[in-house]
Amino acid sequence: MAYTKRTSKESERGKGLAQLKADLAAGTLGCAYLFYGKESYLRERYLDQVRKALVPDGFQEFNYHRVEGKDLTAQSLAEMAEAMPMLAERTLIVAVDFDLFRLPEEQRERLIAFLSDIPPYCCVIFVYDTLAYEPNRSMKKLTKAIADHVQAVEFRAADRGDLIDWIGRHFRALGKEIDRSTAEYLIFLCGDLMTGLLPEIQKAAAYAKGKTITEKDIDAVADPVLSAEVFKMTDAVVQGDYDKAASILGDLLKMQTEPILILASLGSQLRRLYTACLALEGGKDRYWLMELWEMKSDYPAKLLLSAARRTSARWCAEAVKASQVLDRRLKSERGIDAAGELKLLLVRLGAGKK
Repeated sequence: MAYTKRTSKESERGKGLAQLKADLAAGTLGCAYLFYGKESYLRERYLDQVRKALVPDGFQEFNYHRVEGKDLTAQSLAEMAEAMPMLAERTLIVAVDFDLFRLPEEQRERLIAFLSDIPPYCCVIFVYDTLAYEPNRSMKKLTKAIADHVQAVEFRAADRGDLIDWIGRHFRALGKEIDRSTAEYLIFLCGDLMTGLLPEIQKAAAYAKGKTITEKDIDAVADPVLSAEVFKMTDAVVQGDYDKAASILGDLLKMQTEPILILASLGSQLRRLYTACLALEGGKDRYWLMELWEMKSDYPAKLLLSAARRTSARWCAEAVKASQVLDRRLKSERGIDAAGELKLLLVRLGAGKK
């Protein structure tokens, strides 16, 4: 198998994954990669492809090593990399949550030396899983070594069209169909990460009696993300249905969702709703909202405009202000009943609609 030692600086967003795909297709996998990003489903899929490309079946014990960062040093990593492969051309080392920028100075120097001289028969992949990848540009020597010798690959949420196609394929594999609008609803309700969507697809397919998945099928079994629940709660307030809004808030608190997180999501939703009201007043359309909030589809923009038609910019402005005041209080005052204050805020928002 041919291989290359990566020396070019290809760290721009999106290019890393394209390069990895090209390396896999051409059989020219490099000596070092860095995998990070929220989409762990895709990350694990490509890790598996790399493993299959480099490590023959039956020789994983000798040529494949997956190690945890907390148990790893730059020296032990270098020693592992020096071990020759057995009945194969390459070895593969996957170092999970080995935080390159938090190493002591001596370890950093060892790592820099290692990155510049990884044996050509070894491929090392640094995987940021539970840790966030946060490069420290002040560490110039390490930053340069990574840029020169490591291909960074970010796994982001898929483009909306690709994600909808992916959802459709998975439902068809389970003997079901889903139309675009319902797939958009699933994404709105459960988020845009494949990692979270896959179990929701499986649950909905198992629950649905008919061949075509409906929104009711999804509602019956899905675990909504916080932003979707807060949207429904805010929309209930806008419609004057305080009981429904209070019920949603109560369910979130019963699930031990932190009040400060609920408030942050509520504040974000109110700001979006306010801009939707301004859009209507200024003759703007959903595409203006999509650009403003960097939305990947018009589905949430249409929901926002629909909600905005039932309220006013004045109410939204007051609601945004009230949420900001409470946010400052929760962050600055001690001994405050956060859940109680959040419930009181909801009462005030509902009273303001009457």
